[in-house]
Amino acid sequence: MKLYTYWSILPAVHCLQLDVDNPASIKQAAHDVARNMLSHYTGMNPGDNPGNLPDPYYWWEAGAMFNALIDYWYLTGDEQWNKITMQALTWQAGDTGTFMPTNQTKTEGNDDQAFWAFAAMSAAERNFPNPARGPGWLAMAQAVFNTQAARWDAATCGGGLRWQIFSFNNGWNYKNTISNGCFFHLAARLARYTGNTTYAEWATRVWDWTMDVGFVTDDWRFMDGADVLDGCSEFNRIQWTYNSGVYLLGAATMYNITADSRWRDITANILQATDAFFTGGVMFERACETVDTCQTDQRAFKGFLARWMAATMQMAPFTADWVLPRLRASAAAAARTCTGGVDGAACGLKWTEQRWDGSEDVGLQMSALEVMQATLIGSADAPLTDATGGTSQGDPEGGAGPASSRAKVLTREITRSDHAGAGILTVMLAAVVTGTTGWLVYE
Repeated sequence: MKLYTYWSILPAVHCLQLDVDNPASIKQAAHDVARNMLSHYTGMNPGDNPGNLPDPYYWWEAGAMFNALIDYWYLTGDEQWNKITMQALTWQAGDTGTFMPTNQTKTEGNDDQAFWAFAAMSAAERNFPNPARGPGWLAMAQAVFNTQAARWDAATCGGGLRWQIFSFNNGWNYKNTISNGCFFHLAARLARYTGNTTYAEWATRVWDWTMDVGFVTDDWRFMDGADVLDGCSEFNRIQWTYNSGVYLLGAATMYNITADSRWRDITANILQATDAFFTGGVMFERACETVDTCQTDQRAFKGFLARWMAATMQMAPFTADWVLPRLRASAAAAARTCTGGVDGAACGLKWTEQRWDGSEDVGLQMSALEVMQATLIGSADAPLTDATGGTSQGDPEGGAGPASSRAKVLTREITRSDHAGAGILTVMLAAVVTGTTGWLVYE
């Protein structure tokens, strides 16, 4: 396999600047923030593992990062990181396209797998250059969908996906909103791209289950999940930005497909409820920022809400007047935190404080990148489909075989760093909610 070299970041001569009324300024700021983000990545170097970020970052976050880079290319036209993105995605997808590498068996949950599938789905929708061999982008997304559909667990809590794929991992008995939201979201986007109604039927099934099990509050906010051992009767009530975001774009996509007023109302209700994550028009992670408990995973969450709010404007244009002012205000505030590091482009966590906090972190860079480039969405073409010029090769049966729906079980001892990301470990849930976030979410 051909490996690609990268370059070190040189000290900048000025701090990052952003004018949200100037597309050239937005693109330059996005470039600087993305370049800093990639200073943490070494997977393109000879002897390293393409697609992996070093500790303390979990595998899912690398998938999210490469999705951000596909969007960066799509929104700015800058191709300079396309080769390492192609390399990472094809390496991690594997021969089956399922994004189930054997070295992630002890860590990979349904949500982790889905974040890589989102990158492949974005590549298909944006006509990102197609792989020279192996499964196409669409085939990868379909393969992940098929493996997850096979895991639908009707035997507990009336349905839904468990958090974890394998029963030996912490969190196996937890059904969480993000795993099911990711499945819903992926199904909706596949339905739009392919025109296959089976995906739309699955999306509707997942949404209905999410409502029936009680993960959505009366005011359209999303709780984190529940334990199957008590029949999903007791909820972890913590609320994260990305749970709202993942369902928001799924619902908007279903509205785009169907023009059904039901999906329009769902989209509008979810969107209005995200106002809880804004103060003074600026986005914040309310469950952990205000009490200084945001962990490595959670530092990236705001970026996904920004990404999916922007895409929602394309799927449901009626949302633009609500979304765009908040994205622009958040982008401007985020940029004011991006003044640190040797390059003057390291970003902080709290956009509301509009200053760098001394952090240097992939998730913080990704969040700032996502919200900045999201402000360019109005001049971008809508995501493509098979019928509107999409060129990615699909495989509706991909990932459906037994060999591709499970990873080879590794025999090494599970270590602390092996526990899956994109959520809170089941054994820690009660302590986290009570000790650091509970007072924020019981409203």
